[in-house]
Amino acid sequence: MIDTHAHIYADEFDQDRDQIITRALEQGIDKILMPNIDIHSIEPMLTTQALYPDVCHSMMGLHPCYVDNNVKKNLETIYSWFDKHSFIAVGEIGIDLYWDKTYQAEQESAFITQLNWAKEMSLPVVIHTRDSIEETLTLLRKEQDGSLSGVFHCFGGSLEQAKAINDLGFHLGLGGVSTFKNGGMDQVIPHLDINYLILETDCPYLAPVPHRGKRNEPAYTALVAQRIADLRQVSVEDIDTLTTHNARRLFSL
Repeated sequence: MIDTHAHIYADEFDQDRDQIITRALEQGIDKILMPNIDIHSIEPMLTTQALYPDVCHSMMGLHPCYVDNNVKKNLETIYSWFDKHSFIAVGEIGIDLYWDKTYQAEQESAFITQLNWAKEMSLPVVIHTRDSIEETLTLLRKEQDGSLSGVFHCFGGSLEQAKAINDLGFHLGLGGVSTFKNGGMDQVIPHLDINYLILETDCPYLAPVPHRGKRNEPAYTALVAQRIADLRQVSVEDIDTLTTHNARRLFSL
């Protein structure tokens, strides 16, 4: 099983990261994929990968919530890292209009810039959307030339949005929201295309039931898999096999 989106390098795990990794391995999660968020997360992320090189794999990108007046300089710094290190994806990138729309234009420009990096380097992208799926799809349709691939992480949208994402050749990352009783995903997950589904936690955020509201961790990927299996009325082994295959193919693992 693969946790395709985990901020395991975050300081929330500084006191017990070894135990967290061990619990993940015991649950059958043998790969943990780490998205970058800004220029300050690069060092802890790469340090974590160096400590657990067989388990943890890094991405490189600028998260939309960290786009501000310094976006041009920060993008230059982040781009320079592709010459220094091998990354599995450009991410996490995208648009977030939940908290603040002040830098929406800058977010959109940064998103397009990083999509072009992905084309240049033949890497998948990991997309963050919050209150912005339609805006993101509009931009992605313009940029998709057949070479872009990736995932809309933490998907919590409608079946129509899922189909639009899949039609562009993109996957859906399912995490803790899939287990929330009021999330509405119980009506969506049974009808999603299994060939475009991958698992994630987005830890330390969005812990699945029964740990909702607490710190999330990669081991809980198994709870997400079980929820999807229950909703689709198949075995958790089937979900593990299919989503692991999808993730390995998408990220060339």
